[in-house]
Amino acid sequence: MEIEVIGLEPPCRGCTQLLNNVKEALALSKIDASVVKKWTLSQEVRDKYGLLLSPALAVDGMVVFQGKVFSVEKLVSLLGGTG
Repeated sequence: MEIEVIGLEPPCRGCTQLLNNVKEALALSKIDASVVKKWTLSQEVRDKYGLLLSPALAVDGMVVFQGKVFSVEKLVSLLGGTG
């Protein structure tokens, strides 16, 4: 599984919180995934997803949500973990 946390650079508080929550959710649920932080306005992100609200989360190339910071518990559920 590839997870992209997409946000501003330098990161805003919400972007940093989402990245931390994703890492914690993966650790709790023992899901094997790579996590990368990407810049909202990078050409790569705009070409792939268009313009996004920050922060956004993409899983395996599909935007799951944007403009929100989900809790660790909600992310565990969303990512299919049992933690």
